[in-house]
Amino acid sequence: MERRIDHCAITPYGRGAGSSRVRVFQWLDRAGTDFTVGSYLSFPDAAPSRLARHPVSVARAELRLRDIASARPRRLLLHREASPLSRGWWEQRLLTSAEFSVYDFDDALQWDVGSGGLLRRLAPKAEKARTAVLHADRVIAGNAVLADWASRHHRDVVVIPSCVAPEDYVPKTSYALRDPPRLGWIGSPHNESALLLIARSLTEVHRRTGARLTLVGRATPSLGRIESFIDRVAWSPDVQRTALAEMDIGLMPLPRTSYNLGKCGYKLLQYAAAAVPAVATPLGVNDELLTLFGLPAARGPDEWTAAILGLLDAPAATRELLGRGARELAVRRYSYDAWLPRWAAALELGAVAS
Repeated sequence: MERRIDHCAITPYGRGAGSSRVRVFQWLDRAGTDFTVGSYLSFPDAAPSRLARHPVSVARAELRLRDIASARPRRLLLHREASPLSRGWWEQRLLTSAEFSVYDFDDALQWDVGSGGLLRRLAPKAEKARTAVLHADRVIAGNAVLADWASRHHRDVVVIPSCVAPEDYVPKTSYALRDPPRLGWIGSPHNESALLLIARSLTEVHRRTGARLTLVGRATPSLGRIESFIDRVAWSPDVQRTALAEMDIGLMPLPRTSYNLGKCGYKLLQYAAAAVPAVATPLGVNDELLTLFGLPAARGPDEWTAAILGLLDAPAATRELLGRGARELAVRRYSYDAWLPRWAAALELGAVAS
């Protein structure tokens, strides 16, 4: 007889991937409940080239999903998708195999219809997301935009934002500008190109002030002419802990697409956790966070230039007020401790200490 699993969490990536770390592993670390975790290949992404290099591991991962479904967990949490190869069959089977199942998503997967490489066209995320929402007992959405869509297909949708752990970030203490001033960005490789949207503004700010850009993420140059004033730092938990506080201003430009409308504003929350003032595109949750934190919103190149220069030209006390105020609000309204009781209730885990 198959061993019965009490609590199971399934995520497409390992702890090294931002979405899985933020939406699954950080919660499990605090839940006080033992979960069996299936994270497919435990890689930071599921790029086709990576899957092709590990065919045996992919086969084993698919078999593990079968074993989990056969074990019929009492409680199952599925984040984003079960398998990059699935067209919805694994999501349906796993969610319906459990006594109580929850589907969690934090990006506009419902609008990811498969543009790009062959794997994305063969197994588009949109169909998987819709299938998962239809077959889960409850849905957790990362923001109101995602929840509004999910509510058209399911009557039990809970909004739980992507949260930050303030203790994982050393907060900024000095707001005197570095010499030269230090702009900053943190993120995954496939999001780096967003910086090209503000390349003209960054170049102008660099010309006027000598400011450089610290990029925490991929070490390989990919941004063309603005690489001349970029300093790249490879991401790690230890680097993330300290690097943001060394920035004078954090940046979060976004292309104005329907997919980005569903993003959860996580970079802004990271800058806030490190008490760093920031500038961002006011799209989706970003608009709410910028208003809450009292930070400048920027749309076109002229607004980006003006917003960055405005913060650089402001007195240190102004930047300090903005940075420390953002951190205080992030702790109170967007920390794991603040949301843990709601998350545990969504999974029907009973009372937990926050």
